[in-house]
Amino acid sequence: MTETSVQRPRPLRVLAAMSGGVDSAVAAARAAEAGHDVTGVHLALSANPQSFRTGARGCCTIEDSRDARRAADVIGIPFYVWDLADRFREDVVEDFVAEYEAGRTPNPCLRCNEKIKFAALLDKALALGFDAVCTGHYAQVIVNEDGTRELHRASDMAKDQSYVLGVLDERQLAHALFPLGDTVTTKGEIRAEAERRGLAVAKKPDSHDICFIADGDTQGFLAGRLGKAEGDIVDESGSVIGSHEGAYGFTIGQRKGLRIGTPAADGKPRYVLDISPVDNTVTVGPAAALDVSGLTAVKPRWCGTAPSGPGTYTAQLRAHGGETEVTAELVDGTLEVSFTEPVRGVAPGQAIVLYDDTRVVGSATIATTTRAATAMA
Repeated sequence: MTETSVQRPRPLRVLAAMSGGVDSAVAAARAAEAGHDVTGVHLALSANPQSFRTGARGCCTIEDSRDARRAADVIGIPFYVWDLADRFREDVVEDFVAEYEAGRTPNPCLRCNEKIKFAALLDKALALGFDAVCTGHYAQVIVNEDGTRELHRASDMAKDQSYVLGVLDERQLAHALFPLGDTVTTKGEIRAEAERRGLAVAKKPDSHDICFIADGDTQGFLAGRLGKAEGDIVDESGSVIGSHEGAYGFTIGQRKGLRIGTPAADGKPRYVLDISPVDNTVTVGPAAALDVSGLTAVKPRWCGTAPSGPGTYTAQLRAHGGETEVTAELVDGTLEVSFTEPVRGVAPGQAIVLYDDTRVVGSATIATTTRAATAMA
């Protein structure tokens, strides 16, 4: 068996991305404690930080920048703020809006990792002579004896974040450090460690939701950029049973907020089955109709060498979802996936991340789904 190690043996010049939260602060502290030459950097992702989430719920506010600076001072490392607001707006926010407008459901955190933290930030870091970028993600980079690198799930599955890192390629993994990923610790223990280190962010609440949507109202955010576009809500037969103010405000599998006056014939709840931006209609139906047996996915990105031929993997379809067994094959640049058992509520635009045990094989963006035969019967 090939011997592996988690950390490089030699000290590195490390750029620690510090969001202002407890995880990135502890990650920077651990990197410095390991003997690396660490510099902290906070990414200014908004031209007007006050317009983003206030308090401690996000990672884009003035308060977060100040918290990151104070943490760097305690750790004893240099600290800078880098303005990546234009790049963030173009690659993450505008992409988010365009995907919803096209009837798809994007993951902005995954896009931020791909385009900002491990592209724009990493490229700038390498140009300045740094060896690696360090973040507070819970995942592991395993270095094989031959020097190749693999991305693996965190030791603590409860906090694993490898799904949103599945877009990283081998070059990016060669310059990534995740100091929190190889320790089985609870979030409480991370906070206790931060407190022992004198980091004021020890008790700061975790960020959640989408950092660039100030009030958490995704539908309102999209309406403000795309405007109202009234359309029909139809059932599987095509009969109009309601109306909406913008198809972009719905996601596959959604149950709440449909505002359908006519009850279903069987009296059971209805869910969003399809979103059509072409005719601005939203199709709803029973839960069983959400079951899919397969999908196609585009824009694959591999955490190493691309697999050849069909293979059996486990797949994760959401950031906080479980695993499901699949067979997958790359055919003319498109990933064709079949599920061993039907899976419910898979939406185009989401990412599918493939795993071989704990190793991340790669990811792709879901383009189409195949409804399970039981749902079509």
